[in-house]
Amino acid sequence: MYSNIDNVKVIGIAAAVSEKWDSVMEVTNESQEVLKRFVKKTGVEGRYSASLKQTTSDFCCAAAERLLTEKNINREDIGVLVFVTQMPDYRIPATACVLQMRLGLSNNCIAFDVNLGCSGFVYGLNILSSLMSTSSARYGLLLAGDTSAREFSNKQKEKIGHTSELLFGDSGTATLLERSEGDSLSFMSNTKGSGFRAIIAPYGWYRNPESPDGRIHYSVMDDIEVFNFATNEAPEQISSYMDKKGTTSADYDCLVLHQANLMIMKRIAKKTGFSEDKMLVSMNKFANTSSSSIPLTLVYTYGDSEENKSINALCCGFGVGLSWATVGLSVNKKDILPLVHTSEYFKDGYNLDDLEENNND
Repeated sequence: MYSNIDNVKVIGIAAAVSEKWDSVMEVTNESQEVLKRFVKKTGVEGRYSASLKQTTSDFCCAAAERLLTEKNINREDIGVLVFVTQMPDYRIPATACVLQMRLGLSNNCIAFDVNLGCSGFVYGLNILSSLMSTSSARYGLLLAGDTSAREFSNKQKEKIGHTSELLFGDSGTATLLERSEGDSLSFMSNTKGSGFRAIIAPYGWYRNPESPDGRIHYSVMDDIEVFNFATNEAPEQISSYMDKKGTTSADYDCLVLHQANLMIMKRIAKKTGFSEDKMLVSMNKFANTSSSSIPLTLVYTYGDSEENKSINALCCGFGVGLSWATVGLSVNKKDILPLVHTSEYFKDGYNLDDLEENNND
């Protein structure tokens, strides 16, 4: 589906990670030969991992705090907050409600969670801009991220033994939108629910509370189906989007793909007429960070630039669902902030350590 949302624009992007970075060599028992093949295929050399007490919302909150402060935004003017993640803090309530409180936003703010992964940034922008275009909100805030690596890097005493577990990293991002006459955002979005089993965490929730082997908190992926899906559907959508907009690869400064796998990304770039030097890569440093990978890649590439110059970025997210979506973004380099590192986490009073601290006070 193609949609065009008038009178909105992106005016700021920020991203946050932990202070802990590990190379793939440090967190696995795999042989050097296996690791060399893994790095060549995926492009992942290491990743940032959340601490046991950090969640996705902590990174998104840190990124949003930096963004709102740097942009000097009146928090009373933020009318919509959308939190896109597959890893919320609680089953209930929506983590977005907690983030609205933590960020000091007005009670007149709409806030809700969206359960999406790899396509979540683009879908989230579509939802947020649509709500802003039909409301009185001056600003909207999209928070997107996941902490897929946390389980593997912190909950196991031994080094992990499967390269697939090295593919994921932890981060959170914040993207600020403003109502702006004459600007617009255009989207193309698709869903293929028949492929829902391709990437799935089947156990531990309402449909299947228990698993046959007792392990409930893990996901499984059909590598071949995902590869075929990504390298066929994403290029077709990107090409259709450019046809609809009357553009070619020459009209964009960069191609920003979901950082799924270097081999997949190169195939998509080639099929859509983008040279590899226009295809931005961050997964060597951050691995696959799900819905945060597109804004995180922009931060990694442009966050330290002080140049007052707009870039045209063609962005496409694709994966779990199966779902995929494309958007063209025009954003000034100076509005893409440097990467935030944080060790902070939210003390809600329910964590056992927090309860003990409170009892000792």
